[in-house]
Parts: sequence; C-alpha cells; structure tokens
Amino acid sequence: MKEKGILFILSGPSGVGKGTVRKSLFEKDTNLKYSISMTTRKMREGEKDGIDYFFRTHEEFEKMIDENKLLEHANFVGNYYGTPREYVERTLEDGYDVFLEIEVQGAMQVKENFPAGVFIFLIPPSLEELKNRIMLRGTETSDLIRDRLNEAKKEIEMMDAYDYIVVNDDVDHAVTKVEAIVKSEHCKRERIAKQFKKLLEVD
Repeated sequence: MKEKGILFILSGPSGVGKGTVRKSLFEKDTNLKYSISMTTRKMREGEKDGIDYFFRTHEEFEKMIDENKLLEHANFVGNYYGTPREYVERTLEDGYDVFLEIEVQGAMQVKENFPAGVFIFLIPPSLEELKNRIMLRGTETSDLIRDRLNEAKKEIEMMDAYDYIVVNDDVDHAVTKVEAIVKSEHCKRERIAKQFKKLLEVD
C-alpha cells in the first residue's frame, strides 16, 4: 500500500545556510524531492534558472498570484518568492516527500494552506555569526545587510510556529538532525494508523 509523501518545510533567516543544508541533505536522501522556488530577485553568480530558482519578472509572478498557482508567496526585501502549487501536490500523491526551502513569510502561508506539513526552523548560533555569513556572500550592500539582520530578529521571534528547531553551527550536524526528523515523521502513529488498520480488517 503506497504511503503518501510528507511535505517538509525548512525555513529561517536569510543567510542562515538553508541552501547549504538542503544541498547536503539531498546528497544523502534519494526519496526527497526538492520543490524549486520562484523569485523575482536577480540571479547571483553561479546560479541557474530552473535549478536554484525559477527566475521571473514581477509581472509574471503577479499573474501567477492572481491565478492561484502558488502554494505560498512572500515579498522579502523588495522581491517576491513563492512555491508552485501543482508540483508539490502531484509529487506528494506519487509517494515522494517534498522539501521546501523558503523564507519565513512563505512558511507561515504554507502553515495556513497546508497544516499537515512539517515545519523546521534553522537558526544561526548567534546574530553576529549570521552577520558574518551574509557579509561573506559579497552580494549585499551595508544597508541591505542591516535590513536583513533587523528582519532576522523579527523572524527568530516566530520560532514557536515551527515543529522543530535546528541550530546550524555545523552543516553536517544540522543535516543529521534534519535526517532524523524526516525518519521520525514517517514513524508517527497518526500518519500510518489508517493505512495499516485496513490490512487488519476481516471480511
């Protein structure tokens, strides 16, 4: 009997290392399907459309909002981010787990639209470490760094809305914790009870 997939949402402040943790996790877990987010921000050096993000104009993105084709969307520091709805729903029905790596605003929308999802909050060891990670990117101005840190403080206060909290002090340690979350969620009684009770039914 095929088990329906689980939607996992990895979220946290910008610069905390969500992308790094996600990429390392996917090198180990083959049952996870990554739902590529859509964004209107400019492509960074080394990024590719359709692999890192689906890059769209503001006009294209707003058309998708109007047509309800996004599971979630958010405006973060002047740019849109969102998740295509159809891919997520189809992949879960096929029995695969779907893994979203999104900003906090988007995660809160998913929580409203898909409360059965598993929400994981990735936090840095400290705000000073978060500042250092953002600066190492070399892609943000001093004003943008300040804006991101102010936003991060607000987002960290929202951690109570999540099911799990993982501190990203070391990528390997963080990935191991996320792997454990994925495995434990598949063993939860409420997820499999109805499925296996059918096997015990007597004609």
